Amino acid sequence: MHDGDVVVIGGGYAGVRLARRLDSVARVTLVDRKDVFFHRISSLRAGVRPEWSVTPFIPYDRLLHNGRVVVGKAVRIDTEARQVALATGERLPYDVVVIASGADYPEPARFTGTTADEAVKALAGHQRKIAEADHVLVVGGGPSGVELSAEIRLARPDARVTLAHSGSVLLHNTGVERAGRKARAWLEAHDVDVRLDSFMSPGHDFGTYRDARGNIIEADLSFWATGTTPNTLWLRLGGHGAWLNASGHVRVDRALRVDGHLDVFAVGDVNDATELKITPAALAQADLAAWNIRAHLTSAGKHRKQPRLYRPMHRTPLIVPFGAADGLTLLPVPGGESAVLGGRTSVLAKAKTLMTPYMRRQLGYTAT
Repeated sequence: MHDGDVVVIGGGYAGVRLARRLDSVARVTLVDRKDVFFHRISSLRAGVRPEWSVTPFIPYDRLLHNGRVVVGKAVRIDTEARQVALATGERLPYDVVVIASGADYPEPARFTGTTADEAVKALAGHQRKIAEADHVLVVGGGPSGVELSAEIRLARPDARVTLAHSGSVLLHNTGVERAGRKARAWLEAHDVDVRLDSFMSPGHDFGTYRDARGNIIEADLSFWATGTTPNTLWLRLGGHGAWLNASGHVRVDRALRVDGHLDVFAVGDVNDATELKITPAALAQADLAAWNIRAHLTSAGKHRKQPRLYRPMHRTPLIVPFGAADGLTLLPVPGGESAVLGGRTSVLAKAKTLMTPYMRRQLGYTAT
């Protein structure tokens, strides 16, 4: 029994999870501009190591048994007609629409182009440049910057690698200084030049970079791991700028609905439900939204079920790989500071496989 049309805009972690959850109870259409799922968690290693080039790309063709996946670009949500307009001119009717368009990430964690072949070529370009570089600069000392610096160092032990971070400690957004110290100790033990309190900007000459004090770094290759931008420009251009906050995220209530619209949800990196833009938060939101959407579709009037409310994650396990054989894991402890666990836990949980078998199973494929 299928109780309505659900259009999910965006095939990232949250969109895939939610579409799969609703496939047995609704007519689901997943819309994404890419022709495959992009396993972003494995993209940093794929941007460095050729043997990982195709790992991040998993076809959508086994995701849904009853619904369908449409490769295309959503340009507008017509809330009066209850239709999603695509760039091709096609219009998809909906009873519920879900905005799961995610965020744009810096290279090499970005899907470049619209096909897997185009994205693989972009990763190969990064691999080639890293293999040829004498000095690589990574800007940003959050989890991505630390992970990328470690991957580059392990792949290029003969190159200079510099990590410049604007904060006074690495991984500062975790609120656990011990984690930052552990990451810095590993990097410096592997001859990565870690520069703290260094807010970087491009210099006047190509290949030069300047910090806030005027110090110059010369590098022939740089990567900026300094945050993400929500993919919501299409909403603004489509007449829904009022749905967005100052940072461009979709404002949602505690049921993950766009304010004032019982049939419009937003999940994952695209919304303002939590500042922790990490995969576990996206998956948790997808699960809660799926329950609320089922309740919306199957109940009405005085019998309408009350929605479940999302509790933002303030502390969650976080794993930062240092290549495939080491890393650190932050494990929240009730009433205290998160425990910082070492290599064995990190390798088993994430660092070795980067959760690729798990995501392949989520999309209907075998683990390998």
